[in-house]
Amino acid sequence: MKKVLSILLLFIVVISVTACNGSDDNMSLSDSNKLTIMGKKSDLAKSYMTSIFNQYKKSTGISLEIIAIEDSEYETEAQKRFNRGDIPDIFMHFHNSDLNDFDIEGNFYYLNNESWVDDLTSGAFLYCLDSDGNLLGLPFWESSVSGCYYNKTILDSLGLKPATTQAEFDALCQVLKEIGYTPICWPGNGCSWMIQFGLDPIFADNPSVLEKINKNEITYSDIPQVKSMVQWISDAADNGWFGSNYSEIGWSDISSVMGSGNAVMVFIWDTWFYTDFEQGNKYSVDDFALMPVFMNTVDGGTYEGGNLNMMMVNKNSDNLEKALDFLSFCASEENYNIAFDGISTASCFKGQTTNIQSQMVIDASGSIAEYERVSTASTMIFGYSADEVAEIFRKMFYKEISVSECVQLMDEYRIKEAKSQGIAGF
Repeated sequence: MKKVLSILLLFIVVISVTACNGSDDNMSLSDSNKLTIMGKKSDLAKSYMTSIFNQYKKSTGISLEIIAIEDSEYETEAQKRFNRGDIPDIFMHFHNSDLNDFDIEGNFYYLNNESWVDDLTSGAFLYCLDSDGNLLGLPFWESSVSGCYYNKTILDSLGLKPATTQAEFDALCQVLKEIGYTPICWPGNGCSWMIQFGLDPIFADNPSVLEKINKNEITYSDIPQVKSMVQWISDAADNGWFGSNYSEIGWSDISSVMGSGNAVMVFIWDTWFYTDFEQGNKYSVDDFALMPVFMNTVDGGTYEGGNLNMMMVNKNSDNLEKALDFLSFCASEENYNIAFDGISTASCFKGQTTNIQSQMVIDASGSIAEYERVSTASTMIFGYSADEVAEIFRKMFYKEISVSECVQLMDEYRIKEAKSQGIAGF
């Protein structure tokens, strides 16, 4: 009897193991027909993203597991997942200093030799390169041109012209202030992008300076242009060029300030006028034009190319080839033109034809071609944190620290962040 029971028990175990093996095979088959994509919740919900996802699923029959993480928790939650080895096939990230927390070389596939690379516009291509010239991701995103957007209707009514040099810009600000206008809307309550516009040409135009600061061989304090920029911003605030309540103006206030004409100029990007500039104010998008940003770091001024969300590929994924095929699908002229149909954006692809180009950008195209730099401060300077820099400037605006102390703190915060990321040399 015991022998019969033993044989029966053995039979049950064999059946169970076989069933389990069959289940694993099915799971493996299911996984091989699926790609995982991780990104911020709001980013993944963009219309052009949902369009390309739906096109891909319909065309290939391959399912997509979209891992949407709350925006405010993205960096922290993504790092937790990476640390435990839960890495998606495709990871979406802006090329900023936070990307260094994800072991770029160990986790991501360099896309230098992909067939679609030559279709990228110059600005989009350069934005996605690391310091060694490797292409980190596909910039499938809305792009923009950041600069000084000014109320041309107001300037025309006053007989004033946009500036072409730093001296002209300073004179324009002073005249507007004396007439009774706030020259520049500086949203000092929580907004942080303005400062990087001034820093960009210092490092974009001088790769050796960028290399030295990233090797911790020099600091901001060793670069005269950085102090010149900080001094200019401090003086502009003291001169009243930002108005009297700039430290209280936040993201949600910019629209009313510019729409009412309370301020004449703002350092921002063209897509803002189509996504966040509220209608029904005294002035509309048609009242604005574009000139370079002047912050005393380069005489002819500067524009910043778009900050782009990149699709990066997990080089250790079992679905590596499928993930690369997905990027090729996204980079197909037919497919991206469907996705970006009617979207207000500068082109990331040379074959992009269905997007809407801002008239302000079209009118300033000659100047942009001459003075545009790829976004550099936030993407290429190791340890750079826009939020931390903005907080340091608030201390300066409130006279808690001097100009030189502001520069010193910028160095301290940057070096501390680079050390925490384990960057060599820090």
